[in-house]
Amino acid sequence: MQYLELHENKKHGTAEFPFEYHHLNRKHPRYVMDYHWHEEYELIRVLKGVLEMTVDEDHFTLRPSELILVPGGALHAGVPENCTYECLVFDLSYFMNSGPMSSPWFHKLISKSLRPSIFYDKSNKDIIRTAAAVFDSISDPAEGYELSVAGSISLLFGQILTKRLYNTGAPESLRGTKKISRFKSVLDYIDHNYSSEITLKQLSDEAGMNPGYFCRFFRRMTSRSPMDYLNYQRIEHACYELSHQGKSVTEVAYSCGFNDLSYFIRTFRKYKGVTPGRYRE
Repeated sequence: MQYLELHENKKHGTAEFPFEYHHLNRKHPRYVMDYHWHEEYELIRVLKGVLEMTVDEDHFTLRPSELILVPGGALHAGVPENCTYECLVFDLSYFMNSGPMSSPWFHKLISKSLRPSIFYDKSNKDIIRTAAAVFDSISDPAEGYELSVAGSISLLFGQILTKRLYNTGAPESLRGTKKISRFKSVLDYIDHNYSSEITLKQLSDEAGMNPGYFCRFFRRMTSRSPMDYLNYQRIEHACYELSHQGKSVTEVAYSCGFNDLSYFIRTFRKYKGVTPGRYRE
């Protein structure tokens, strides 16, 4: 099961300590990181295998010990290949009320007037080492681990600033920002209307693009056609309903936008490798 909420409005962690950790492997229900976004930052580290990441319009290949720092509000997704990886979602506003650590730099990060680099490879040894300390502290919490995590995150940003691994001022491509905003709108439209009939024209109209350009843009972003992505999302919702609700297979098919049971079963097998009934078992 992937991310069912594309725009994650919920706060991660707790009010007192807004840091939420995930360790993901093949057995994790969110092993494949579907497109989503949230206002918090997210730090992602690969432990094993390869993780193909997309952050807005940029694509990255992560290997063991390499990092992605996803800025707040960025659209991102990840496709793992025999991969084990870790994620830490955290709210930078926590540091605005943390005494000596409430640096004006954090205000610049939150306001996006300062934008850290997204990808960090093994050449950034200090940053890699600090991130490892963050994950070690939060994955095996001991007494006082909150201080270690917050201190290491502050150090991490300090190292990024010292090495000048950031951009300032307005984003380079306002046009690109608008396209990402339109793409988010299309994903939201699919998420809220997947149970109804959706046409390519409806999706391209939502994006404000002609159908031909929209199809090329959508495939560049997702490596899928718009209608293939729509069916993929319908099957993801069907998986959730099969696992958590008492509906019959036929009821699930119709509630997820399939008007033909045989087509639903074929499509389900295409994406999941088993029939809906076997998946439920």
